[in-house]
Amino acid sequence: MRTPNRTVVAAAAGIALTAFGLTACADGSGDTDAVAAATAAAGSLDLSDVCPATVVVQTDWNPEADHGHLYELVGPGYTVDANQKTVKGDLVAGGKPTGVKIEVRAGGPAIGFTQASAQMYTDKDITLGYVSTDEAVQLSDKFPTTAVFAENDKSPMMIMWDPATYPDVTDIKGLGTALKDSGGVIRYFNGAAYMSYLIGSGILDESVTDGSYDGTPANFVAAGGKDAQQGFATAEPYIYEKEVPAWGKPVKLETIHDTGFPLYPEAMSVRSADLASLTPCLKKLVPVMQQADVDYITDPATTNALILDLVKQYNNGWVYSQGVADFAVTQMKDLDIASNGDNAYVGDMDEARVQKIIDTMTPIYTEAGAPPKSGLVATDLFTNEFLDQSIGF
Repeated sequence: MRTPNRTVVAAAAGIALTAFGLTACADGSGDTDAVAAATAAAGSLDLSDVCPATVVVQTDWNPEADHGHLYELVGPGYTVDANQKTVKGDLVAGGKPTGVKIEVRAGGPAIGFTQASAQMYTDKDITLGYVSTDEAVQLSDKFPTTAVFAENDKSPMMIMWDPATYPDVTDIKGLGTALKDSGGVIRYFNGAAYMSYLIGSGILDESVTDGSYDGTPANFVAAGGKDAQQGFATAEPYIYEKEVPAWGKPVKLETIHDTGFPLYPEAMSVRSADLASLTPCLKKLVPVMQQADVDYITDPATTNALILDLVKQYNNGWVYSQGVADFAVTQMKDLDIASNGDNAYVGDMDEARVQKIIDTMTPIYTEAGAPPKSGLVATDLFTNEFLDQSIGF
């Protein structure tokens, strides 16, 4: 589940959740469905004959740069429902309307921390949802999903530590050894799938793990560098150095991906039973999503402005700044989080990587009393058939 792994860093505790009514962004929402369809027919890509009138996407968290590829699809003149934490506008390709709308729904607190795949089965209006590979395995029997586009090749989930306290530590395995000597721990959200992998594979000894992380920097700061902590490579390194004055210095990190847990984060997925009926739409839509991913990473300014506007209007305690958004894009490039992977195009998933997550997590979920689908194989969870191999970074 993504939500327990996403950190909310607030300047003070006890932020009240405030709801607003339906609002529009500053430039209004004058486009109608008819105008959008006419514009699409006049020269840009037309999705109106194959896709739902509104393509609804359920995310797994609040708006952030990690989701920039998706918000890149939202055209100007969007409307915001601050009560429901949704944004709706023309679905654009290269900035031009495609004849359909897109509605992006926030996850996490906006849906009671329900996993996106479960939410997709609760609300059949949802067309696509964010489903990471471990979640797809976990819920493959009850809520089966099929990924059609992986906007990021690597997960930004990481463990971070103080390089001044542990100057010789270069990776998580070495960190575990150093923590045993110092008496420190790695704080993480209890129940995180990756921690079961790190312990089960022998990378970490369970004695140096502490599942009491509460999403705030207080305990990390109080430990003065002795303890390590989970986080996202696209957020916490900047936040702790620039926005947590009580810490105010760099951290060092290793991503969970680089330890050998190669899940695909937040892959755009459909309910498996709907794959056939959505195929005509996906053949046209998936290449649009590929190009939006490339366009966002190349020039994120306009979309980051939208993301920050949504954070402000949703006003639910999620703290996200321009500095973090800009840093996130840089990290996605520098750490190859957003990349073509091992080929020349973006968005595909590797069968061996997916199978490794299945093989790793199946016994863990089974022991926990929630076994995945019997006989599950990688190709049950994804398809690359809709990708345009000419679109890449």
